[in-house]
Amino acid sequence: MTNNSALQQAFNHCSTLLKQYQEYWQLVPFACQQLPWHNPALVEKLMGLPEEALAEIDQDPALQQQYFADFFSGLFELDTYLRATGNTLTDNEVKPIPFWLANGIGGRKLEQINAFARRLPASSLPMLEWCAGKGHLGRLLAWQFQRPVTSIEWQQQLCADGSALASQFHIPQRFVHADVLTAQGSAVLAAQQQVLALHACGQLHIQLLQQAVAAGCRQLHIVPCCYHLIHEQCYQPLSALAKQHDLVLSQHDLKLAVQGQVTAGARVEKLRHTEVQWRLAYQALRTDLTGDNRYQPLSSVGKHWFSGDFADFGRWAAQQHQLQLPAAPDWHHYLLQGAKHAALVRRIELVRHLFRRPLELWLVLDRALYLQQHGYQVTLAAFCDYQVTPRNLLLQAERC
Repeated sequence: MTNNSALQQAFNHCSTLLKQYQEYWQLVPFACQQLPWHNPALVEKLMGLPEEALAEIDQDPALQQQYFADFFSGLFELDTYLRATGNTLTDNEVKPIPFWLANGIGGRKLEQINAFARRLPASSLPMLEWCAGKGHLGRLLAWQFQRPVTSIEWQQQLCADGSALASQFHIPQRFVHADVLTAQGSAVLAAQQQVLALHACGQLHIQLLQQAVAAGCRQLHIVPCCYHLIHEQCYQPLSALAKQHDLVLSQHDLKLAVQGQVTAGARVEKLRHTEVQWRLAYQALRTDLTGDNRYQPLSSVGKHWFSGDFADFGRWAAQQHQLQLPAAPDWHHYLLQGAKHAALVRRIELVRHLFRRPLELWLVLDRALYLQQHGYQVTLAAFCDYQVTPRNLLLQAERC
């Protein structure tokens, strides 16, 4: 996808689909007491699915298409925009990373860095690594391409750790300790730079785009992540075209784009199911005590809570809502209620999750169009397999 009309066409197609099927994804599953759609055929399909099939379908795009293509015309054609242009990306041979340099980098992270490196065009520009952490990406790319890299990171300890690793391996990597959301952070951007960001979260990569445009940076290579981590309650479109569309996205809506999981083990998956059941079980208890069946969210808590006892979680939740509990609630009764409600929620989420990729594509295309309208030639494609990371959309831009 390298020309103006292709980006606009893809964006308009995403917008049309998201608006057409808005009732299927722009909702809060926990707040639903029944399947929320007036679509008898879809309801019959969902209720006929065995429980053990839900997770398998949810994580397999081919199965999603097999089960649901008849209900959502055009929805499964979006990735053809990416596949049609994937071969236009740079695909360089890269040297194998030696074990001593890769030590301490997780296998999947190392795969992501290698895939990212293969997509970088030949360049003599100095590299800037945005939101660097310990600078794993910058360190490996500096070794791979024999070019200096500046890595900016706001946590001082991570800067110190990264600097120590760079010194140990004689890598030309300089760390800047600064908050990228401040003027001090943006000051590291310069016109003659190749700017790199692998999984920079919401506001952090938005800031990068805006400040890089202002600085006139020559090249940008960005893999966005965590679109919901923004300052505002609702998403503020970047491009002129997105601003013309009336798609209002809350932070809750934006979370949908990052709900795909490929790394969770059996234990984490079990804890996630327990958490959903317990939160809904408490909701049933609260409804009985207050007569108010509107869903009231609770704060996020550590997963260790869900290896303990539901009664402890219920008491904590009641404190959060300043709710007086009876002396001996029937915890088992409410757990059964929670399990029943959770089974319904899983079916609602199965349908809602069909729109994860279209929503993410809409958001990344907004960023691509923003760069394009500021004089950049832009390429958008998947830089690695979904199983390596669900956040695999690489935005590459060069100033014309």
